[in-house]
Amino acid sequence: MKNYPRLLRLPKSNFFLLGMRGVGKSTFIRQAFKTAKMINLLDESLYQLYLSKSGAFAEDVSLVRPGHWVVLDEVQRLPQLLNEVHRLIEEKKIKFALLGSSARKLRRAGVNLLGGRAVQKWMHPLLPEELGDDFSLDTVLRYGSIPLIWNSKNPKEQLSAYLQLYLKEEIQAEAIVRNLPGFARFLPVAALFHAQVINVEAIGRDCGVARSTVEGYLQILEDTLIAFQIPAYENKLRVRQRAHPKLYWCDSGIVRAAKRQLEGLAIEERGALFEGFIAQTLKACRELGRFECDQISYWSAGKNSVEVDFVIRKGKELIAIEAKSGIDPGKKWFAGLLALKDSVKLKRSILVYAGKRKYRHASGVEVLPVQDFMQEIGQF
Repeated sequence: MKNYPRLLRLPKSNFFLLGMRGVGKSTFIRQAFKTAKMINLLDESLYQLYLSKSGAFAEDVSLVRPGHWVVLDEVQRLPQLLNEVHRLIEEKKIKFALLGSSARKLRRAGVNLLGGRAVQKWMHPLLPEELGDDFSLDTVLRYGSIPLIWNSKNPKEQLSAYLQLYLKEEIQAEAIVRNLPGFARFLPVAALFHAQVINVEAIGRDCGVARSTVEGYLQILEDTLIAFQIPAYENKLRVRQRAHPKLYWCDSGIVRAAKRQLEGLAIEERGALFEGFIAQTLKACRELGRFECDQISYWSAGKNSVEVDFVIRKGKELIAIEAKSGIDPGKKWFAGLLALKDSVKLKRSILVYAGKRKYRHASGVEVLPVQDFMQEIGQF
């Protein structure tokens, strides 16, 4: 298994490291903290011990000296341990790295219990910059870039197994939903809305559940770090239109597995997958500190009208980004960017695409291949 260098930089004090299953959290931390005390709550015997004996966790870390590290993996399985973690930080001055694949139980049980004593960091699927010369856009769009899948000899089988593991260990084992068959029906329907404006009624109708249930299921996708939403941009100089957010899955391989569509890339799916890849790249780079902004949103001029995939707002400055999966820019590709430019003042207008040429269009729009776009992100 190839070990790719990650862009993530760890803090020197207590932290949470969150990320979907398979992104390499445990591997990364083991390499970073080789002398740390490692505790993995996926060890069922250890999990049962801590569940039944309240003082067992403190006993297991009793020999750790002040200033030394304890790594607590899969912390969302026993979030009540955060009370003891808090005490050990305060009284013993032990440092903790807390790893998890779900923010749901942590938020409910109280990340705030640590009183700001632990920062949050995020680990994502592999970025083009991390993959280096191994980066292949077609491979990323087809199978995603989760290290567990990327390094697999049979990514199709691994992706199918991944989704079953997600349902079994994240959803069923943690009793997150009462109706597991309903949630299983929801997943492929939600996958069809990847890079689309969310239509809760349509999703509910297609998977046979109520609107409120769909809203809860969408929140579960976010809480388990499988998907995220991007809101609509609102120009406050105009009358606000309450537009629905867009849904993005965090990895193209996972969304294709959810659709049970793991054969060769179809032309009709490339656009959404490419847009989703750019959305996830922006999200990851922002959380890694590659650039700062107040909000990432999308812009729409109205129903059945032009759109811009991403609007990055930093103070009063706006950067507009359109993502196109083709290699030959046509006039229609620039319509959304030019319409937005007529509406608001833009610092930059960028079209990122699957081609190779880097140039400035006659309209002033910067046309950037993916790798060039990655280099520009640090300048946002």
